Amino acid sequence: MRTFQSTWIYLALIVLLCSMPLASQNFTDIKPSPQQVAWQDLEIGALFHFGPNTFMDREWGDGTADPRVFNPTQFDPEQWMRAAKSAGANYIVFVARHHDGFNLWPTGQTDYSVKSSPWKGGHGDAVRDVLRAAQNNGLKAGLYLSPWDRHDAFYKDNKKYDDFYVAQLIELATRYGDITEFWLDGAGSEGHVYDFDRYVSQLRVYQPNALVFADAALLKYGDIRWVGNESGYANEENWNVLDLHGYLRWRPAEADTPLRKDHWFWHPNDEKSMKSVAELLDTYEKTVGRGTQLMFGLAPDDRGLLPDSDVQRLAEFGAAVQAIYGADKNVARRAHVAPQFAAAVDGDMNTFWSAPADARSAAIELSFATSVTVDRAMTMEWLPDGQTIEKYQIQAMADGKWVTLHEGTSIGHKKIDKFARTTTTRARLLIVSAAGPIRIREFQLFDGAAAEAAATKKQ
Repeated sequence: MRTFQSTWIYLALIVLLCSMPLASQNFTDIKPSPQQVAWQDLEIGALFHFGPNTFMDREWGDGTADPRVFNPTQFDPEQWMRAAKSAGANYIVFVARHHDGFNLWPTGQTDYSVKSSPWKGGHGDAVRDVLRAAQNNGLKAGLYLSPWDRHDAFYKDNKKYDDFYVAQLIELATRYGDITEFWLDGAGSEGHVYDFDRYVSQLRVYQPNALVFADAALLKYGDIRWVGNESGYANEENWNVLDLHGYLRWRPAEADTPLRKDHWFWHPNDEKSMKSVAELLDTYEKTVGRGTQLMFGLAPDDRGLLPDSDVQRLAEFGAAVQAIYGADKNVARRAHVAPQFAAAVDGDMNTFWSAPADARSAAIELSFATSVTVDRAMTMEWLPDGQTIEKYQIQAMADGKWVTLHEGTSIGHKKIDKFARTTTTRARLLIVSAAGPIRIREFQLFDGAAAEAAATKKQ
């Protein structure tokens, strides 16, 4: 039994602890998880939309489509993966169920699925086939299970529908191997209040390493945030730490944008919507080149294949990125640097250069035996230690003086900066200010104007 004296001591300790000020967090204290670091290194992904909408020339299904419309005759997700890889994709997310409620695996929770379609006599499993194809092609795989369901009549019954959703989530989380990313799309509600706590808790039980994609407003549930638009552009200043009402969390952004303008699903006679290589390069430089993941929306056609024109455009884009930013195009690899800077220009993603621990400004200088011409730079921070750089300049020596070619703010995972073509024998990355220790993973220079012109001249 607790004595009177011990009770008062216990209460006094509680009062003392409650009265002590809580240590406030600084954004530089927030570090990514190993899973987030690995995910950001993937850089380019592909989001596949395929279902009844594909066969009905529509973007938004209302949940009334007859399952018999789903019947691809040449379904080949291996072809999808080869095309995605040609564009530089390292991971995919497959829409297992869109808002229409049609399920692309034989779920045990409803008959509104592939088992009620004529495809493979009702014995097909598109989720299994797609994720297996991703694995076969060395791609990480994720799944999208829309919280919004426009088919099931009990959708507005919060408890009953949440039981249904969680049961489907468990099926997906336990049948198909490791899931790298799980999409919680925010579209639609129609009177339903989602139990996101329960959804994510169940996912963590079976897929503890899966990263949850969610709108920034769903802060407590997400590991990845939506960039905020479907144009595929991130802000020039882009921080991985998100602050909502004083709650700080590492939430790198993902920018999803369809290969065809405004179309996530395939539509017939729609070649005019195809984005040009020039548009795709601009998107790449404003997503990956601003520290954000680029997620291309790809749409197989009613055969179950990516159209030939999509396959060709993806390959053209991938080739253009390599022609401009490939490792062999990095001018900085020819530079002479002081030994302490070597890790920043060695092309090895497992090494990094550190400024002195208390330094909040620093510079990496490169010199060349003969003149080089450059028109863009790529800079990366070492993110396992967090993001700290607030302002930087890229400079070249001209007439004995340092001339600023570009000035920027945040760097993060990767920053691509373009500037006027400049010929010099000396260049440097000047970190003007940082909020914490400075770690540079890579500083690279390129002369990409000719390769960019060649890649886009036919577009």
